[in-house]
Amino acid sequence: MSPVCVIAKKEIQDSLRNRWVLFISLIFLILSLSVTFAGSAVAGHLSLPELNALISSLSTISVFIIPLAAMLASYDAFVGEDESGTLLLLLSYPISRTQILMGKLVGHSLIMSATISFAFGVTLVLLLLLGDNYQPQLLLVQFGQFIFSSILLAIAFILLGYIVSLKSSEKAKAVASVLLVWFMFVLIYDLLLLTILVADLSFFNQYIINALIALNPTDLYRAINLIGMETGNGSLALFASSAWGLSALYGIMLLWLVILVVITGQMFKRRSL
Repeated sequence: MSPVCVIAKKEIQDSLRNRWVLFISLIFLILSLSVTFAGSAVAGHLSLPELNALISSLSTISVFIIPLAAMLASYDAFVGEDESGTLLLLLSYPISRTQILMGKLVGHSLIMSATISFAFGVTLVLLLLLGDNYQPQLLLVQFGQFIFSSILLAIAFILLGYIVSLKSSEKAKAVASVLLVWFMFVLIYDLLLLTILVADLSFFNQYIINALIALNPTDLYRAINLIGMETGNGSLALFASSAWGLSALYGIMLLWLVILVVITGQMFKRRSL
């Protein structure tokens, strides 16, 4: 077994041992089922929403929960092992830092992929069984895209968690930094962009808006899941009417992952123990 697979297996076993996978899977599942089957309760009745409205609601909630869960899963990947001394021991073996990084990334990515696929996959199966007003083929395509884009978003924030872990000298500082990064990417930047979108400023054309969307993986995630949808007026409609096609948005998201992997790898190589 290659060193990458050994390290990935260790990360998965550690997550299973501390019940992290079970905990986050239940959170995703409860949120997904609540939005799908009880989201209409605020209107005084229970009914299944239209597919576009459902994907819009799920992506709006997921854009807050998935990044935080991914960063909490990865924030101590390096600083935690450095404090316990296991990272120094690991580096004493004939294994490169790149292999260590890729092993951790594969392990954490599989963990997040499993939890996301389980939660939203259960929702998909229930909709296929109970949702008579949905077209099965369209439902599979939309949920498949939603799950895949959610996994890409999780991997991006796993890598951001690694960057925080490599920059931090203590786990306590890493936790604070994770919350700050999450706050800036998910809340502050997103809120500023939504303000710009609804303000309809004359000097902001669609090209500038597209560039601003590309600078944040959470906004790329929104655009991927809302593009081409009838989401009504306001900021969501502007996300949905992005001038970029779906393949371009996925390409930019993958570019984000490549850049973050390179940055993380360089930081790990320069980190002194």
